[in-house]
Amino acid sequence: MKKLHLVSLGCPKNLVDSEVMLARLEQDGYGVVADPAEADLLLVNTCGFIGPAVQEAIDEILRLAEYKRADPAKLLVVTGCLVQRYGADLQKELPEVDLFTGTDGFQEIDALIRRAGHDPEALLDLRPAKFLMDSSSARRLSTPFFRSYLKITEGCDNRCSYCMIPSIRGKLRSRAIADLTTEADRLAAMGVRELTLIAQDLTAYGNERQDSADLVRLLKALLAGTDIPWIRLLYLYPTGITDELLTLMAAEPRLLPYLDIPFQHVADRVLRRMNRRYGRHDLDTLVARVRRFLPAAALRTTLLVGFPGESEAEVEEMIDCLRRWRLDNVGVFRYADEDGCPAYRLADKVSEETKERRHDRVMKAQAEISTEKQQHYVGMDLPVLIEGISRESDLLLEGRTMFQAPEIDGCVYITAGTANPGDIVQVRITGAHTYDLVGEIMEPGEN
Repeated sequence: MKKLHLVSLGCPKNLVDSEVMLARLEQDGYGVVADPAEADLLLVNTCGFIGPAVQEAIDEILRLAEYKRADPAKLLVVTGCLVQRYGADLQKELPEVDLFTGTDGFQEIDALIRRAGHDPEALLDLRPAKFLMDSSSARRLSTPFFRSYLKITEGCDNRCSYCMIPSIRGKLRSRAIADLTTEADRLAAMGVRELTLIAQDLTAYGNERQDSADLVRLLKALLAGTDIPWIRLLYLYPTGITDELLTLMAAEPRLLPYLDIPFQHVADRVLRRMNRRYGRHDLDTLVARVRRFLPAAALRTTLLVGFPGESEAEVEEMIDCLRRWRLDNVGVFRYADEDGCPAYRLADKVSEETKERRHDRVMKAQAEISTEKQQHYVGMDLPVLIEGISRESDLLLEGRTMFQAPEIDGCVYITAGTANPGDIVQVRITGAHTYDLVGEIMEPGEN
């Protein structure tokens, strides 16, 4: 059997592409190994969205290139967003690599690798970003068997001034509802208990289609067509959250009361420069509206500090909003210039030192809010999806409530009781930290 070592970088959307590649390569006779030294094929699926992701990808490629230097018979393959963004430049700078393919070559990775294996020159396969996967694409899940991602769209039409996604991943393409339901049903049959819908913007689903597909219709089809108990929504654009969606979420307990809504900023002037289609008043109204429909829902957002022209007063406005809104989870990122984005040409750049200081201020304010919010759960009995033995100690189990998304939020450390990975059990919360909870599994009939 040929041996494969794969590294998948970046977001869950990229991870789904990696899973498609894994399935195709396994069908082609490859088995996965953890040690790169044992592999015949070294494969890196890259992110190229922002500078730090680019650097991480380059570092990973160079790390694996050392194994190829030790054994020139190995094939080194680089795929994904980094290739789509930089293309021929990578081919010149990284002669160790045998094959480069962008975001539209992964579905034919087995054929491309066979070509590269017979070509003494590095092969660059770079196509316009137009491909849209469907349920005929086999996937080899790399997540635990009980949870998976469902990628419902590709590309994006929002054109935020700081974002490279439209130029890397192309225009919005939405999959058919029937096709998505087919894939979700297959995942359910594999034991998936938590299905996380992902897209650059879930609320844009179906906008370009001619068949009236939209997010609410898709969710109704998934609820009717599968028995998956937890369905989670990630990345909802603020202006796309309708009363119809909130009404459905309130009525359907399988739709988790968790909304990840990237605000990016709160100040009207900054939002206009970001080309975001809302202002602070809209965000105030949205937070109030979500809580009217879903009083117990967890709200998560991401914010950018240090955008060109941002003032100290606008950072203080951000902190004031966080204190009023009392969101459950907030990710704060430092703006980074990306050549090719409209924001790259904006004047009034903010220094790195100022970005760092503002980041720390906002994070400190949110940490105080999160600590207080977490205390609310102490004494409550909550359903928890068991992940398995804790990463912190093999004396603890670890799981997540419906208010904690995998990989990005905190977890529940379980100090008493037994359960298997993938079980959804009732846990009494006995303690809380800034981002994590502590609890004990309740025995049947316990109250």
